[in-house]
Amino acid sequence: MCNCQATQLLEDDRVRVTRFDFQPGEDTGWHVHPFDYVITTVTECHLRIELPDGTVSDTLVPAGTAYQRVKGTEHNVINAGTAPMAFVEVELK
Repeated sequence: MCNCQATQLLEDDRVRVTRFDFQPGEDTGWHVHPFDYVITTVTECHLRIELPDGTVSDTLVPAGTAYQRVKGTEHNVINAGTAPMAFVEVELK
């Protein structure tokens, strides 16, 4: 269950766009992505990614950076920093 703030910005038959805002320590909760997607960071993001196999990785993603992942990605995303963070997710239906 997401304890961060998820705000849907747009949805149509081709895309769903959601902004995620996290306070330090907040997470998305475990989830599987039903679509390929692109993330663009609004702020600097100190991401801690937990994977189903127990792997945990920390990464710093600068503000304004974009990356993509594929349908079926399963993880929990946590704000591992000391400041609020935000990113926008565009799911490609």
